Amino acid sequence: MNNQSVTPSYFEFTLFSVSGSLKYVFFSVCLLIYMTIISANVVIILTVCLEKSLHQPMYIFICCLSLNSLYGSAGFFPRFLMDILSDTHLISRPLCFVQIYVIYTYTSYELTILSIMAYDRFVAICHPLHYHSKMTFRMVIKLWIAAILYPACACGFGLYLTVHLPLCGNKLHRLFCSNWPVVRLSCVDTTVNNIVTLFVLITTLFIPLSFVLYSYLRILFVCRKRSSESVVTGVLSFEYLVIPPINNPLVYALNLHQIRTVSIRFLKIRK
Repeated sequence: MNNQSVTPSYFEFTLFSVSGSLKYVFFSVCLLIYMTIISANVVIILTVCLEKSLHQPMYIFICCLSLNSLYGSAGFFPRFLMDILSDTHLISRPLCFVQIYVIYTYTSYELTILSIMAYDRFVAICHPLHYHSKMTFRMVIKLWIAAILYPACACGFGLYLTVHLPLCGNKLHRLFCSNWPVVRLSCVDTTVNNIVTLFVLITTLFIPLSFVLYSYLRILFVCRKRSSESVVTGVLSFEYLVIPPINNPLVYALNLHQIRTVSIRFLKIRK
């Protein structure tokens, strides 16, 4: 077995099949989506940062979601748009691993941030008298650091193991780099990688998701005891758990009266 087969210097995406003039249409649509993601999230970030009345935990976490949306989309769209127009779909080994890290940490950040947002709403609704004593600025910073630091380290360790695997191929049946397809190309046993990956998934995805579901169920229970109208509001909050990054500004920010009002005023001032 030669060195090239063990450590390929590039990977090839095999799912791209758009050709001819259709690829330009597809490129235009995807570019529009990417520009929409950037514009909407930048508006939210500037609004929260510049308006002092929005310097509260809930809006700070919304700003973090928007920052994460920009981070995740930057790890996917530029390369994806280039591949749409290209006749060859090759990516270097280092860039592939960078993309894996960005996409996996983006996904983990999304859920960990959602979990601390759920905690914030849980305290505000279920323990309103203790909200300001529990959700201090110092606590907000600690929660944000924890939501970022652990996924960054956990995903980094998992990727470290993948980087050091000897590989016997370079074809990825994907539109972007993903950890499991790369691991499947390994020439050696990957039991350790599989165990670590499972641990990372449980601690960065399933546990935060479970906490979010638990928190909103508790909120629903409290709202049900208070009034039937509040129950409707609680049910609608479940849509927050399943929306993609492009909808974060719409669901978490622009639907909130305070941010919407300030955003409109901010845009009018800039004209």
